[in-house]
Parts: sequence; structure tokens; C-alpha cells
Amino acid sequence: MIDLTITDDIAEVVLDAPDRRNALDASALQELSDAYAAAERAGVRALLLRGEGRAFCAGRDISQVDPRTDDAIGFLRGSLQPLLQRMAAFPAPTFAVAHGACLGIGLGLLIATDVVYVAESAKVGSPFAALGATLDSGGHALFYERLGAHRTLDLIYSGRLMTGAEAVALGLFSQSFPDDEVLAATRAAAAHAGAGPTLAYLASKEIIRGLRDERMGLWQAVDAENIAQAALAQTPDFREGFAAFQQKRTPAFTGRTEVGDRE
Repeated sequence: MIDLTITDDIAEVVLDAPDRRNALDASALQELSDAYAAAERAGVRALLLRGEGRAFCAGRDISQVDPRTDDAIGFLRGSLQPLLQRMAAFPAPTFAVAHGACLGIGLGLLIATDVVYVAESAKVGSPFAALGATLDSGGHALFYERLGAHRTLDLIYSGRLMTGAEAVALGLFSQSFPDDEVLAATRAAAAHAGAGPTLAYLASKEIIRGLRDERMGLWQAVDAENIAQAALAQTPDFREGFAAFQQKRTPAFTGRTEVGDRE
């Protein structure tokens, strides 16, 4: 169901249940969490998440769910939320390829990823009113923050699905590409980040997390930048970046996390 490969310090995690549009049950969520844990232990410098087949992820696998006995809070709070938090905190840049259906849990997986590249024909929205259910997995926060209250509720009430191109135009995700180009573009972006200064990327990731989750103000963010820059100045990649600039050559970053003495 979940495949993990690691090549040249880049992890690729694949949702591999195309017959059910990569819908996920509790067991699959644990497999996905285990894959991220294994990639973290391997010390990868970037991670790419994608789905096999015609959809990224159509949401929760409800084919065997009895709503009369289903423990919704146990599934969402006990299984899904910890996974999304693990993904968001992954200690390297993360990328996702969004194509086909990106709904419910599928949308949540994208929200928990640093950078999302979207196929132009992807489908994003909240069709769950047809089930008597509501949007979950962080969808309300994403839509409200980017679209405002009126457009968010219009999407929820109508069940209308946005195309990938529309979702990017509205600021939900990073870039859109033709369907047959999006995977290659995302792999190239992950490879570029994987060859970069990992600690510098993680410093920015933490500042963005503070802006989003703690609502840091301007001067708090400036001070966080000051502190991060001072810490980075002690790292090998910082010294390499300055040396490469001064010597007019391409830097060779290692992504090493240890802080070294100045040479």
C-alpha cells in the first residue's frame, strides 16, 4: 500500500492502491507514518510524496465503514492528526505531487507538505456534504486562510471541485503543471532542495511554522530570523556558501547538521 524508496538522499513515498484511488484506512495511515519515520532515520535531505494511478488520494477508505459503529474521533484524532503533524515536522524539505482526486485525507496530506505541485486537472474541494459529513484534515483552515469565509462556505455548501490550475491561481498551492509534466517537475524540485543547505531550509520552515501556528508578528519574525542566521553562521554549509560566492563557483552543500568551529 505504501512504498518507500531512497536514492541519493531523496526519499520517494508512494501511495500504491490505485484500484481505490489511494483511499486510506487506519492501517495505511500507520504504514505512511512508518515510511516517514524510516526516511527520517535514513537522514534524507528531501522527501517526495505521490500517488500511483489516476488520483493522488481520494480520502478515507470508507468501503468497510459502518457509520453506526465507526469511531470517528479515534480515527481522526488518534490516527490521522498525529500523522499529519509528523509529516509537517519532517526534518527536511518535503514535496507532493497532486493529481486527480485530492480530497479529505488527501487534501490533509498536501496541507502537511512543504511544497505542493499540482496537475492542472487535479480536483480539490469538499464534496462531503453528499455523505452528511464535513470537511476535515485541516481543510477548513487552509480554505479560510487563502479564500476567506464566503468562498470557503460556497465550496462546502455546493460541493464544487476546483481544478488544480484554479487552486494554484487562488493561492492554495505552489505551482500547476500539465498532467504529464507535474511528476518530473516535482522530482526536479526535490532533487534541487536535496542538494541544498538543509539547516537553512529548516530554519525557514520553522519560522513559517511560527507565523502560521503561533501567529508571530513582524518583529517576532524578524528576531526569529536574527537568531536563525546567527546559528547558521556556525555551520559548514554557511561557510561553504560564502566561500563559493567569494570564489565565484557553485557551492557544494553537505546538509550536515553538526555545528562546527570556524575555520
